Amino acid sequence: MDVLDELVKLLALEPIEQNLFRGQSQDLGWGTVYGGQVLGQALSAAAQTVPADRHVHSLHAYFLRPGDASRPILYDVDRIRDGSSFTSRRVVAIQKGEAIFHMAASFQRHEEGFEHQDAMPDVPPPEGLPREQERLATFASRLPKFLRDRVTSERPIELRYADPDVDPVLPAARPPTRAIWMRASCALPDDPALHASLLAYASDSGFVTTALLPHGVTWLTPGMQVASLDHAMWFHHPFRFDQWLLHAIDSPAASGARGLVRGRVFTRDGKLVASTAQEGLLRQRARQP
Repeated sequence: MDVLDELVKLLALEPIEQNLFRGQSQDLGWGTVYGGQVLGQALSAAAQTVPADRHVHSLHAYFLRPGDASRPILYDVDRIRDGSSFTSRRVVAIQKGEAIFHMAASFQRHEEGFEHQDAMPDVPPPEGLPREQERLATFASRLPKFLRDRVTSERPIELRYADPDVDPVLPAARPPTRAIWMRASCALPDDPALHASLLAYASDSGFVTTALLPHGVTWLTPGMQVASLDHAMWFHHPFRFDQWLLHAIDSPAASGARGLVRGRVFTRDGKLVASTAQEGLLRQRARQP
């Protein structure tokens, strides 16, 4: 519960002026800010300027510079439009006087309309799958020290991969698909904006690296440079992040040192509640002799 409380506080942000918020940074071990943190905080900042009866239905974001995990981040919200049905916001994340990220988000009051959806893929249920800590423990002795320290640590979000284990150091090539069960580690308050921010935070986990699977490399392969370039989400139905959600991911293409991934987020009973997409940098530098 303590680690989840810390994450909820991280996403809550500190209002310091109208349309201006400050968020603390979380160091997950590699010195730069995890992309999901900026996504979740930016969405939280935007939601705090929107009427409570309007919920996010889409966001489109670009990662401009690496975030410094040792410094807080300033979120500047531009109230672009407040319409009769839709509310639009633009958010810029700033560190050291420079924009590191920007996002456009749209919110909508509830309306009834046409409905259809993809079918949920057939994957094993989460109960029979190992937690992420248990899965990585198999490879712990070959991981960098900062990752070994995190393997057994408690986490605010529980992840369970529905796919066969991928060796993070010496992987075998396999099709570019991945399915991840995820949920908060404890019960959450009834706040739709918080649940959306937590899903945004978690959606960056294991996402763009799906595009590496056909090539027999991971982000730990020597010479690899992997970074998120942009991120998009569409929210279709209400959901709770303290109940199991399945992020079903595939990568349709990679080219130009970039990889494209897309995902669908389902509830346990098969309702499609969100869709995701991201392009990321996948650059393998030549190893020095």
